[in-house]
Amino acid sequence: MEEYIVELEHINKSFAGVKVLKDVKFNLKSGEVMALLGENGAGKSTLMKILSGVYTRDSGTMKVFGKEYGDLDTKKAHELGIAIIHQELNMCRHLTVAENIFLGRETQKGITLDNKEMVEKTKEVLDSLKIDLDPNEIVGNLSVSKQQMVEIAKALSIHAKILVMDEPTSALTAKEIDELFRIINQLRSEGCGIVYISHRLEELSHVSNRVTVLRDGEFIMNGEFQDCTMDQLISFMVGREITEKFPRVSCEKGKKIFEVRHLNAGRMVRDVNLELYEGEIVGIAGLMGAGRTETTRAIFGIDSKDSGEIVLDGQTVTINRPIDAIKAGIVLAPEDRKKDGLCTKLSVRDNLALPNLDWLCNAIGKVDTKKEKELVDKAVSNLSIKLSTEEINAESLSGGNQQKVVIGKWLARNSRVVIFDEPTRGVDVGAKVEIYNLMNELKKNGTGVLFVSSELPEVMGISDRIIVMCDGRITGELSPEEATEDKILAYATEFEAKI
Repeated sequence: MEEYIVELEHINKSFAGVKVLKDVKFNLKSGEVMALLGENGAGKSTLMKILSGVYTRDSGTMKVFGKEYGDLDTKKAHELGIAIIHQELNMCRHLTVAENIFLGRETQKGITLDNKEMVEKTKEVLDSLKIDLDPNEIVGNLSVSKQQMVEIAKALSIHAKILVMDEPTSALTAKEIDELFRIINQLRSEGCGIVYISHRLEELSHVSNRVTVLRDGEFIMNGEFQDCTMDQLISFMVGREITEKFPRVSCEKGKKIFEVRHLNAGRMVRDVNLELYEGEIVGIAGLMGAGRTETTRAIFGIDSKDSGEIVLDGQTVTINRPIDAIKAGIVLAPEDRKKDGLCTKLSVRDNLALPNLDWLCNAIGKVDTKKEKELVDKAVSNLSIKLSTEEINAESLSGGNQQKVVIGKWLARNSRVVIFDEPTRGVDVGAKVEIYNLMNELKKNGTGVLFVSSELPEVMGISDRIIVMCDGRITGELSPEEATEDKILAYATEFEAKI
């Protein structure tokens, strides 16, 4: 029998008295990719943080390369060749690519840092990954997808023998995903054991050898990936059968709610025109860099507009800042929830209440705690946000539950237009259906719903109308009946066309 390079047995872990891991077991072989699956809050990231030295376990045994260890710290884990690519980007945005990759293990020349050597080694790693990046580029200037690739390069730069990838493709383009899979297969052939955490189940068949499923902090199953169907894996993860991945409701198309006319904003938003009607969900598709996120930011007033008009319920509205959009009844759940959507050091209660203080406060500016509690309880219940208490900091939640908090704070306002930018990124299959159902409820209530997604099955499954962007322009519009992945991709690569 082939030896395991990682053996975790009877692992238990609690936070603030709440058990998040209950007698969990996990193992990994050299030269294999183990898919680690489970809903948000199932304990996947916590288990891997114990392996990589970020957290300490409460009880249980841990063996690495056949040797039993007590609790590891991050330095010891690195020495053993354990690297983790976290779901949420963990970089110093003011430092360069090279400085981030070598952070905490800088090379020295005498008493000074050897910046030249670190830049050269960074370039070697980036070249091996075929990433076109300047090692001297400031990380904060990079797109989310490029930042994700820097995280991958950082993990691989320590010559990892055990590599944990937590949602590594969540911000990558199709081309970058293909390149990542090439790298994974290369590392696997060199004997690296890889733990692959992803909610994109369709991509697992390209890389996975075995699969382990956790649910509510407990071990559910372990087996060969090829022996499991997608429906079986989903059932193991959620404890019930998901009968419809993309629930769609039929509504009569009503009056025009919202219109964007000839919107221009910088290089990535060029003469954009779009409309929203009651009773419909409009999806925006396109490749990374097509200008989708930039369009939502310009509408919401985050980025300044060069020209254009925004019309809500037949009246032109002036939006120069997000507060203007919020007051008008237009809200945005942004792509980068950690950077733009949450105050991670504040509690879930504070995050849900913060953008709603205008109606939560009385005449003298004091928060009505009864109203606040009703708001929080409703959001937690409707979105099935998993938390021990609403006083827990938002940064302590899993990525999917953080996303639910972002959505929850805006749904409380009963806004006229709700814009979702990648609403299901890093969210498990059960939570995705909950978010789709919420979008459907908004649609039934006459709210305009506009959403950006990089997952074409999602766009085709939920949208009543699909807008495709390329190079900052709208290049096509499709109904669900006529939409196919090929047609969407054809419009997404028509750099000279526009509607």
